[in-house]
Order: sequence, then structure tokens, then C-alpha cells
Amino acid sequence: MSLIAEIGEGIKTAMKSKDKVRLETLRSIKKVLLEKEVSVRPLGQTELTAEQELEALSQVAKQRRDSIEQYQKVGRDDLAQQEASELAIVEEFLPQQLSDAEIAQVIDDIIALVGATSIKEMGKVMTPAMQQLKGKADGKKVQEWVKARLGG
Repeated sequence: MSLIAEIGEGIKTAMKSKDKVRLETLRSIKKVLLEKEVSVRPLGQTELTAEQELEALSQVAKQRRDSIEQYQKVGRDDLAQQEASELAIVEEFLPQQLSDAEIAQVIDDIIALVGATSIKEMGKVMTPAMQQLKGKADGKKVQEWVKARLGG
């Protein structure tokens, strides 16, 4: 079952159970996926690949995390809590996130592989790290780990 179909089933279930937050969140996810699907049609694709779906979902999750951070900065905990509950629903469709120890291990392996020794070589590490950790770890967290490991 494709992700769009899975979300469609989730929408039906949310409608039946009258779960307004879940319903609105799933509808917004479906909208993003459909927009992404339309954007790839000129390239000859009729539907999204699993990687493209993951990319779109990761972007939705990132937007939610950024919103939570911004709402907390201005003291709007009510809105931050709403975004957090929506983020939890989005994360149900994302792959399991890696632990800090797992992220650190991947980054250490990449640093050893590319031979990076200083913060100036951060780009050499970030590119393969983000390719390997895409959808499995937040980019901001990966960046923080790389900086810490390279002495930045």
C-alpha cells in the first residue's frame, strides 16, 4: 500500500472516530504528498518513489519542529503543544529515528572514511552523513554531532 493510500485510510478512521487533530494533520500530509506528486509529473513519473515520499514527510516534520521551537521562544506553549501533537502523528509515518549513540557511530565512521580532522572539512562529512541518515535523524542534530566531533 502506498503512503498516500495509507494516509487515506487513516483519514477515514479519523473521520469515524471524530479525531479532529489527527484528521487535519493527515489531510495536510496528504496535501503535501499530492503536491509533490504533481510536481514530478512533468518528469514522466506518475507517482512518488518511496524516497520522495520520505523526503516530503521529513520536510513536514522539520516544519513542525521549527514551529515548536519558534512558539516556545515567544512563550506560546499552547501552540507548541498543538504542533507537538501533530508532529507525533507525522512521525508515525517516518522510519524509526536513530538514537544519539547510533548517530554518533555513523558520523564517526564517516569521519574516519573521509579523513576529516577539522571543522573546515565539515562539508566532506555532512554530505555523506545526510545521505546515509536521511529520514532517520534530524538534520540539525546531525550537524550538531558533526561539529562536536570535528571540534567546532
